[in-house]
Amino acid sequence: MGCLGSIIIGALAGLLAGKLMRGGGFGCLWNIVLGLVGGLVGSWIFGLLGVTWEGGWIAELGTGLVGAIAILFVANLFKNKKK
Repeated sequence: MGCLGSIIIGALAGLLAGKLMRGGGFGCLWNIVLGLVGGLVGSWIFGLLGVTWEGGWIAELGTGLVGAIAILFVANLFKNKKK
């Protein structure tokens, strides 16, 4: 998949992660950014676990979603400490 496709999949993963997380994440724009970074984090997490995906864009979406949820979870920990 090309670079543009990966960006679109990462953005979609960020939006989905924001909908799935309690509190809704950090807003639409930041959730998209976190989804883009989440694709990298998800790839790293699955690499550590030795998991490989064979499934095209669906696998990329799953990887990005897991990474974005992980980032949102950690970010929410810091967000809640400030209150």
